[in-house]
Amino acid sequence: MAKKTRRTISQFKSKLKGGGARPNLFEVVFTNANVKAISGNASKTDDFNAEEFSFLCKAASLPASNIAAIDVPFRGRIFKVAGDRTVDTWTVTVINDEDFLIRTAFEEWMQQIAHLDGNDGATSPTAYMSNASVFQLGRGDSIHSKDSKAANTEQWSLKEYKFIDMFPTNISAIDLSYDSGDTIEEFTIEFAVNNFERVD
Repeated sequence: MAKKTRRTISQFKSKLKGGGARPNLFEVVFTNANVKAISGNASKTDDFNAEEFSFLCKAASLPASNIAAIDVPFRGRIFKVAGDRTVDTWTVTVINDEDFLIRTAFEEWMQQIAHLDGNDGATSPTAYMSNASVFQLGRGDSIHSKDSKAANTEQWSLKEYKFIDMFPTNISAIDLSYDSGDTIEEFTIEFAVNNFERVD
């Protein structure tokens, strides 16, 4: 059996660039201006904008995609070949403030897609689809930096993923209860995504 090189913690430290990426350092930005332009109801969403969403978006994820395997039988064995590639549903969690502007904007967006009363709505994909980007942020003032300058007003973006041609499919309920003290409301939004690209 072949021998393997002994690994040390010092070697590991030298390989962990920037101390490792942190899941709590991120920002989500809608790149199609704002949701009110999509929802078509400016009277209810005048103050909603991409910057406000980027502050109140509490959780998101980098995209996941899958390639299905097609089973091809051959003489009692299964040979697997690559099938179609699909993109998973993208979910974000939003902190709800007393303006309800973000939740209202997304409810209006879904109403634009399919009205609850008459089940009519937008038919052209360009009328109801949007794009968004999620940025993985670094801790330092430059990539792989050795320290962070507290006075610096800019933060380094390590990676950007752009979600293309997406639309909301679910806005979660907000549970109300006398027992829920010392908490702030939050809700999730699920998006169907047609495509994503990594921006290097």
